[in-house]
Order: sequence, then C-alpha cells, then structure tokens
Amino acid sequence: MIHARSLLIMTCLLLAGTAGAADERARELLLRMDRAIEALNYEGTFVHIVDGQVETMHVVHRVEDGKVTERLVTLDGPSREIIRDDEEVTCIFADQKSVMVERRKGDSPLRAALPQYSEQLDGYYEFVRLHDGMRLGRDAVSFEIRPRDKFRYGYRLWMDESTGMLLKAQLIDIYRNVAEQLMFVSIRLPETIGADMVKPTIATEDFTWYVQQDAAAAPARASADGWRAASLPPGFKLTTSKVAMMAGAEHPTEHLVYSDGIASVSVFIEEPERSSEQLQGVTRIGAASAFSTMVGGFQVTAMGEVPPITVEMIASSVSGGETAAR
Repeated sequence: MIHARSLLIMTCLLLAGTAGAADERARELLLRMDRAIEALNYEGTFVHIVDGQVETMHVVHRVEDGKVTERLVTLDGPSREIIRDDEEVTCIFADQKSVMVERRKGDSPLRAALPQYSEQLDGYYEFVRLHDGMRLGRDAVSFEIRPRDKFRYGYRLWMDESTGMLLKAQLIDIYRNVAEQLMFVSIRLPETIGADMVKPTIATEDFTWYVQQDAAAAPARASADGWRAASLPPGFKLTTSKVAMMAGAEHPTEHLVYSDGIASVSVFIEEPERSSEQLQGVTRIGAASAFSTMVGGFQVTAMGEVPPITVEMIASSVSGGETAAR
C-alpha cells in the first residue's frame, strides 16, 4: 500500500562491433553526456511525453565556480517550479500551495533520463549504434541500449556531437514501444548565465512547507539492514540502504535501492498513516511502475522505470525488518 502524499514525494525524488568495443563506446558516450548535463551552462525548452500526455518545461542550468544551480518550470498544466543546488531540492506546487524541500543533492530530470554507465552493461544490455543525423541544427550521435530480458527497459539516445549535451532520450519498453520521451525543442549553451535566472518566480509566503529533517534528528525505529528483498531479477544488486525522514512524514522511512547498473528500483518501507487513503497493488506513475503491499504491519513500495513484473517481484519478496522492529 502507499498513500497519495508519499507517492508524490517519492516521485519528486523520484539509454556494433565486438562486445568489448561496443562496451567501451557506450562508456565513452554515456560518461560524456553525463558530464555535459552537469558541467555546461544551458537554457532551453523541452517536452516530456508519457502515455500520450505532453508536458512542456523550461530549464535554466547555471554553473558558477563549480557550483550548480538549476530552475525547472512547467509551461503548461499546474504551475510548478523545481530549484536545485548542491545542497537541496525545492519543489514548489502552486496549485496545491505547498513546497517540499529535500536536503540532498538531487539529479536534474535530464540526468535522470540518462542511464548511468555500468561495467555490467554487456551482461544484461546490448549497445547498438544508430544512424547519425541532425537535431536542432546540430550534428547528433544516436544509439540504443537494448535489454536482453523482460525485467528492464531500454534506451534510445541522441547527443550533440560537439558538446556532448543530451538532446533527446526515449525509454523503450519490452515491446519496443516508446514508453517515455524527453526532447529539447530549443536549446542554447551560453558561456555564462546570470544568478537571477535561477531564482524562483512563484511567491510562497502563504504556502505549506514540508522540509526534510536532518538525519541526526530522525527517530530510528529499526536498522536498515533488517530489510532485504529475497527475489531479484538477474543482475540486480543492493546498492543503497538507509533510513531517512521524508518531507512531511511522521515516521522515518527505510530506503533500499536495487540496481543492475543502469536500471534501478527504489524500495520504501514505512509505517502507514492510518488517516491517509491507501492504494494497493500496481500503480503507474508516468513510465515508472510501482507495487505496494503490507509486510508485518509496514507499508512496502517498490518503484522504478522498469516493467511491472520487476517491482512486483522485488516488493513481494521484502522481509526481515518487521522482525527486528519488534
């Protein structure tokens, strides 16, 4: 089970030759795009398409003395702004008159759309170079990362050849359909961007603020190492295990992350709020899948941009922590 507010918070937190040659080329392109997304100054408008729904967003990404500040604004639908720097992520929801502040260095949504290179790439994915061409008047390199089984999605990516900047990303499901797409419709990469361009524009004086507590202030109820998933798809391993207070929550949440090096699944374990509406089973959040269940009185939710079978397998096999908590 998962209640609607936690789902919103999790979501806010929340892509030939021989095998060796392909693996090396994939590493080179992915690392180059990853560096460009964080290290370059850029401003542009991109569209995010999920299930036929189109959301248009404007991004301003500023780098000054190695410090990154980014402002992301919706241009249609409910008014929202996300301000990100090296210390925290602030999500402003004008229609709900609420602000959520996570004290962490969050990823840009552009970087989140880009798979991270892993040495496990060749074992569970195939790298395929596509035809190069032009995008937005720029010479572009394009390639695919194709999964070898039904437990993970693939990626199709376009990169600006001269700067390494990501221009377009598609998430490809197990049926070879485009499950999610992010692409720039305009972009500029100036040498400098003024500080005023990354300041929030929505007035928040009368908004409700949900600020994540510092880890030291969060009351501990159980060790994070008490919880584990017993059944995992091939290649997935535990990469993160921690306890933290989510913004607006009354109790600490245990957070596990399982990853194959590219795809990842976050598992959240928390005490359910009895006054909140509960959801159960499989939920779609854009191209991401979530599966919720109850384990020993605790709410367990697995979510990630993977097929539903993957989150259900992982969430359904979680156990151990409820015993340690008693």
